[in-house]
Amino acid sequence: MAQRIFSTAPFYRAAKKAFAFVMIKMYNLCYILMAYKGEIMKKLFLATIIAACTQLVTAAESVKIGAVLPFSGGLEIFGEQAKAGIDLAVKEINADGGIQGHPVEMVYEDNKTDPKTSVEKANKLIRKEKVLALIGPITSSGRDAIIPTAKRLKTPLLYATNYEGGLCEDNVFSFNTVPNQELEQLIPAMAIRAGKSFYLFGTDYVWPQKMFARAEREIKRIGGEVVGKAFTPWGIKDYTPMIRKIMDSNADVLVFAVPGVDGTTFIKQANELGLTKQISIAFLGFSETYLNAFGNTQDMDMWVAVPFISTMAASKEFVTNIKQANPNVAGVSHYARTHYNAVKALAAALKDAKTLNAAAASAGLKNLHSQDIEINADNQANLPMFIGHVVDNQLQMVIPLGRQVGQVGCQ
Repeated sequence: MAQRIFSTAPFYRAAKKAFAFVMIKMYNLCYILMAYKGEIMKKLFLATIIAACTQLVTAAESVKIGAVLPFSGGLEIFGEQAKAGIDLAVKEINADGGIQGHPVEMVYEDNKTDPKTSVEKANKLIRKEKVLALIGPITSSGRDAIIPTAKRLKTPLLYATNYEGGLCEDNVFSFNTVPNQELEQLIPAMAIRAGKSFYLFGTDYVWPQKMFARAEREIKRIGGEVVGKAFTPWGIKDYTPMIRKIMDSNADVLVFAVPGVDGTTFIKQANELGLTKQISIAFLGFSETYLNAFGNTQDMDMWVAVPFISTMAASKEFVTNIKQANPNVAGVSHYARTHYNAVKALAAALKDAKTLNAAAASAGLKNLHSQDIEINADNQANLPMFIGHVVDNQLQMVIPLGRQVGQVGCQ
């Protein structure tokens, strides 16, 4: 079932009804008074009334945005973070008058962390709900499944999850990291801090597969060594054999790409078995919401490269606003920020558009520079990046890397 966020909708619906009632009464009265002027005057008056009504009703119509996100299926923590960021952006945009006077309405669909369901939900949002743009999903497999539908139906897709690069579609816009912004910053930092022998372990799907291919090239470039690489299916409950294998490798660094509930399960078991005392972890796709689930992180040497860290002074206002809008949110991560940025970018893209439609949204997003949001010629966000380290169950910024231009790999 679709979930809607549209706090201003009742006001606009009531206003439209009240206006229509008043205009009908006015029209009846004026029509009688002007009857003696003849048919020409009546037609002119009617045209004026219709134009006025059309203008008000059009102004009150919402700009609908669809979101295909996981609220079940194992990646709920990412869906909840994305929704928290989106909801805050919509609240702020509507409080500021909407988009050209039109309130923004979000329609959410749960893709259940499933590519096939992602396509079904995308079709529903575009065809039935008539959304102007799509946001989501989280996984690369879900995104790749949606792209042909969005392209065929000429709907912009705003993707705000870190990914493996290579998206070169005119209607797809990325607001989170690609490998040169994340992986290629993190690997050299880990070599300096922990050592140059690496073990690569991730879930068996497109994102970890392609990220590890890039990781191997980067490790080779810095003179390091890959001592092991393995992929795991979704839904594993006992990672003991894999953990033992990694421990036996004596690697200095574990490059880790197991997202969601499975990632939490692995880290907790690795902590219990002593792996986290032995090896440093370069965590790809890290979310600060993981920390509560991991439990005691005292024995973990965990490092990340991300575009947002909640404990930074510059993040304080955003974190406060998220928590005020959603008191139940479990921490605030870069996934909340990048999805917030996606909605803000869409509003900026449509600010001066002559028509509010999908084509105008796509055109406005290209090479957009608005406040802190920069979209380059490859439809990829240039992002401020930071090396972060988990200390005392919090992610702390260690190295500011400055704004990194996203290199998608388009020709």
